[in-house]
Amino acid sequence: MTGALKWINSHRELTNTIISGILIVLGLVFTWNNVETIASKTFITVFLIGGYYSAKSGLIELFRDKHLNVDVLMILAAVGASIIGYWMEAALLIFIFSLAGSMETMARMRSRNAIAELMKLTPNEARRYKDNGEIEIVETKKLKIGDLLQVPRGATIPIDGILAVDYGVINESSVTGESVPVEKNYDAEVIGGTINEGELIDIEVSVEDEDTLFSKIIRMVDEAQSKPSRTAGFIEGIEDTYVKAVLIGVPVFILAVHFFLGWSMEESFYRGMVLLTVASPCALVASATPATLSAISRAAKKGMVFKGGEAIDNVNQLKAIIFDKTGTLTVGKPEVAEASYADDGMKETVDEVVKAAEFGSTHPIASAILRYLDRTAKIEVDHIADITGKGFEVTHNGDIWKIGKRTYAAESAMLPPDISKKTETLEEQGNTVIFVSRNDEVLAYYSLEDSLKPESRMAIERLNTMGIQTIMVSGDNQRTAEHIASLVGIKEVHANHMPDEKTERLEQLREKYGVIGMVGDGINDAPALALADVGFAMGSGTDIAMETADVVLVQDDLKQIPFALGLSRKMKNIIIFNIIFALFVVVLLILANILQVINLPMGVIGHEGSTILVILNGLRLLNYTGGLNGRNEDSVSNITRRSTAV
Repeated sequence: MTGALKWINSHRELTNTIISGILIVLGLVFTWNNVETIASKTFITVFLIGGYYSAKSGLIELFRDKHLNVDVLMILAAVGASIIGYWMEAALLIFIFSLAGSMETMARMRSRNAIAELMKLTPNEARRYKDNGEIEIVETKKLKIGDLLQVPRGATIPIDGILAVDYGVINESSVTGESVPVEKNYDAEVIGGTINEGELIDIEVSVEDEDTLFSKIIRMVDEAQSKPSRTAGFIEGIEDTYVKAVLIGVPVFILAVHFFLGWSMEESFYRGMVLLTVASPCALVASATPATLSAISRAAKKGMVFKGGEAIDNVNQLKAIIFDKTGTLTVGKPEVAEASYADDGMKETVDEVVKAAEFGSTHPIASAILRYLDRTAKIEVDHIADITGKGFEVTHNGDIWKIGKRTYAAESAMLPPDISKKTETLEEQGNTVIFVSRNDEVLAYYSLEDSLKPESRMAIERLNTMGIQTIMVSGDNQRTAEHIASLVGIKEVHANHMPDEKTERLEQLREKYGVIGMVGDGINDAPALALADVGFAMGSGTDIAMETADVVLVQDDLKQIPFALGLSRKMKNIIIFNIIFALFVVVLLILANILQVINLPMGVIGHEGSTILVILNGLRLLNYTGGLNGRNEDSVSNITRRSTAV
């Protein structure tokens, strides 16, 4: 019983519709048994129950917003039919109109499920340490920066923070889509909504609850669903004018057919009520909004946040997309790809000296080398000097070691031809080569590369296949940019660009191609993201990039871009079909009414049936796969199942 009451409370409009349907059946039973008085009262009850929400919506918009909508037309049509004694027809009109309204409400509810599922990912409560070391259970929204929390094994991390223990294993598939858990060390960032799959850990809260990644995502999705697409906005804008035209046209029609065609006043008035019903723009109004909301929700389930209907509308118009390189096409984190030694017998000594020099440095190159030398012993050296912008000079056992780029560590050394040629090739391909010399003799080099994201090539190939011009605009030198572009299949390259030059280049490319998109992740990309017709920000990027962009790729997966393009194109096709279908049905029913081949019930079924069909057609986008046939599970659904299982 409690479950039934809960369902009724959350589906009040649909409950009224169901009750109305039952009452119509009872009214028909009374009519067939010639109990006309009870039948009439039953049909009047249908008006009151089934028409409650429509009448309420119509009157609020009329008196508060001074706006006429289709609800007003339907109520007037039902009242008019009742005046001339067509109680059953009027009740049927109210019932089917109520059913269409309930369907649209359910469509909106389904489209908002993405927000509900996202909100489930972060727990409402957290385990916070007191000053005396005891644990207290507090609401997540009451956590403050600096609070120390305990996260048991298998529990969901309640809020963004910093790992306060030496080691942790975190499942970040809700954010990155990667199901393999990530190993993290002390002081590493952890994200609320991800799962602790290792031993019990402690984290220090680093943000307020409203500033967490998931809070921002939820806020952006919620705001997006309140911003209609251009098509939906246009249709809603003409609704008032359309309704006024119908309200004026119906009396004119009644008088015209009565005086010029000789129809009786009762027949003329009846046909006027049929016209009032079939000419209303119910299906037309529902052509765009359910489809737009469904598309936004589908994108959210795939880890994309569109900032409104206009943003998803613009995507299908894209002719070209510009990609930044570092952090967008590449991981943005250098790793040692190759280490070469002049004498393998010196390998251990070289590695030990290099580790001693780089130890403690926070530079990305130093961090990469230290990760590579993780198992190498740390030794003490006589002296270390950090030569700004060049590298390190180390004194060890009376020898002078230099560690840095070619112009520093190998400037006074004669490089063997094979090493010189190999390292030059590596540098041309965008690798960073760190040389190690002792007393001006080169003993080794480490080649570091910012590796491509595994999905980059697949994403670019799909975009090329979809007819999108793919372009790279990078601050790297021409050879490096061209090498990366050739690896992923990008068609056009513009290199050596400073941030301000990227915006100039974007304007030039817009003139050449038309509607253009930009994909980036950093502060330097923000101006171009703002200037582009559609800006895509990587979820791992800076806050300013995410705030500036029109679309946020939460999972940092470039394959989401062709998915977004396909989703937007599908949405456009569905909306166009819905509009044409809705107008066709209206014209067909109007002609049938003039020819007197349909009655009011048939007009109601035809018109409101078309409304239900366009709503259902729009809801198909909730299951859009983009040609993937569902092989890739939605990250939100996936992580929700994981959380439930744990």
